[in-house]
Amino acid sequence: MEISALTRSVVRRSHALISPDGYINSVVPGWTKCTVNVIINEQMGARFCQTMITQQQGGVLDGVTGKSQIFFYVVKGKGRVLVGQEQRHLHAGHFVYIPIGKKYHFLSEEDDTQLVSFHKEYELLDGKDIPSPVFGDAGKIPGNEYLGDPALRLQVLLPDELAFDMAVNIFTYDPGGHLPMVETHIMEHGLLYLQGQGVYRLDQEWYPVKKGDCIWMAPYCQQWFTAMGKEPAVYIYYKNVNRHPTTL
Repeated sequence: MEISALTRSVVRRSHALISPDGYINSVVPGWTKCTVNVIINEQMGARFCQTMITQQQGGVLDGVTGKSQIFFYVVKGKGRVLVGQEQRHLHAGHFVYIPIGKKYHFLSEEDDTQLVSFHKEYELLDGKDIPSPVFGDAGKIPGNEYLGDPALRLQVLLPDELAFDMAVNIFTYDPGGHLPMVETHIMEHGLLYLQGQGVYRLDQEWYPVKKGDCIWMAPYCQQWFTAMGKEPAVYIYYKNVNRHPTTL
């Protein structure tokens, strides 16, 4: 008999590990014929939102960005997206960044199309214009060695420009690859495992993680990861960047 009270999900003040076994569906106005799971949100202490969206064929994500910009990444499946007057076909590995004040319309072209989204309130910077929409294909972005280690490769999906106050990257670890230090920093993270498995240290806790898991890391949550198993571990993650660290 399966015991329904077991889960790997953990929610702490400084971090969370959310596994798919505990997802509960939410309703987002304008998003139809789809299942929406709000994984990370301000209610848990975060300063951004991360959702998982699974669409039926013909499912629609329709809306207008307000104070928050949105980044969509296609985990699997395919569809068409219209941002303002620009339309593109998207499939697995493609992404779109939608700045504030833009209409968007995403139409799924097959069942079980899955997307992950990151939403962050945009912080204006004097002398910089609001960014334009960005369309991209992660498969065409090189993975550069991280800190000189060929077992670690980092793909930077958004332009490295001060107009952007969020970054989204894909990190790949070969089996046995690991971060060279326990990181302690001001940036906040939200991530989704796309492939593989490993062990993540969050503050003083150790968690086994695998494909489909999501993690939230608050500012200054200590973090370290090592990949395990026979295939590379890959995750996509968000972080806040390029703004003054204090309002004082």
